[in-house]
Amino acid sequence: MLNNLQQQPADALLALIKLHNDDPRTSKIDLGVGVYRTGQGDTPVFGAIKAAEKKLLETQNSKAYLGPEGDMGFVHALMPWVFGRQDPTKGGRIEGMQTPGGTGAVRLACALAKRAGVKRVWMGTPSWPNHAQIIADLGLELKGFKHNTAEGVVDMDALMGALAEATPEDAILLHGCCHNPTGIDYANAQWDAIAPAIKAAGVLPILDLAYQGLGYGMEEDAYGLRRVLAEVPEALIAYSCDKNFGLYRDRVGAVYVMMESADQVPAAISNGHALARAAWSMPPDHGAAAVRLILEDADLTAMWIDELDQMRTRMAQVRAKLAAAGVAGSVNLSPLGGQNGLFSIVPLSAEQILAMREKHGVYMAGSGRINVAGLTMNNIDQFIAAVADVSV
Repeated sequence: MLNNLQQQPADALLALIKLHNDDPRTSKIDLGVGVYRTGQGDTPVFGAIKAAEKKLLETQNSKAYLGPEGDMGFVHALMPWVFGRQDPTKGGRIEGMQTPGGTGAVRLACALAKRAGVKRVWMGTPSWPNHAQIIADLGLELKGFKHNTAEGVVDMDALMGALAEATPEDAILLHGCCHNPTGIDYANAQWDAIAPAIKAAGVLPILDLAYQGLGYGMEEDAYGLRRVLAEVPEALIAYSCDKNFGLYRDRVGAVYVMMESADQVPAAISNGHALARAAWSMPPDHGAAAVRLILEDADLTAMWIDELDQMRTRMAQVRAKLAAAGVAGSVNLSPLGGQNGLFSIVPLSAEQILAMREKHGVYMAGSGRINVAGLTMNNIDQFIAAVADVSV
């Protein structure tokens, strides 16, 4: 029976990691792996996380199961940051549960949408590759529309066209901020137009907020999500703490449901629990408990925000230097300065990306996506020169 299984293609990013690791050149640059790096090329553990883990070690008195809902103290402590401090539950209409990372949150959100009757999911492309894989694996139809134009700005016409064609049996999946992989976000004025258009179309919004705090700040990066939630009767929200708390390997996320009325919330959450029980049973506790301890402690919260600000400042400096380079060869790097988050796409052909790797030791995804945090003030000139060389 098992011999009926067909060989699956290797994950392109994992293959890229191996190629980078096997490259003996000391000047090689890794722009593929989607984790934050300091100016020295490290991915450190946050000081606030270290302090919370120390406190957790000293006070935790059990490793017993928490249940499929996970650490509800963590889930509720996040809510003011995500939804705003004035009644973040919107009168009891919002509730959530812990998930294994943002991937688990997106998976559960899409599964809840399907169970509720959604048959199609609209999504701007390009998008995070796992979005399409999750939607396909759940047996939902994916309808794509262009997220951005060749000029490096969002394609509002494509989005509005998709909403005009969508039906009330559809969902639309939107990135809350720091779009992966393009770094091209909707401006606040564009969210002001998107939110009523979603309401008019009657589609279910699925909002993926995986990088809050890495664009303009925690409050600023929540604008689009909150604007949509102020307009629509119901929504699903997928959240990740893996990036803004540096908890990649601990898999810390949450999914939230917003219902039209508070009395509908228990039924929705019960379905979330049932789906989680069948998928992963219980989420991992350690990382979520550390986040909860940070958000319960004013001093640790201030330490975390300071570390997050430092991350955002460093990435802005990298983007500013890329933008200042202007045109490198035939590639205009200027638009990268106005983009947000870890990722951007450098418009190189497959042959040019191969040359970047083989000739210059620069490792980037085949789509042209780069992790800007992989660039430092010591290697950024090398990267710009490599782009110029392969694109002449």
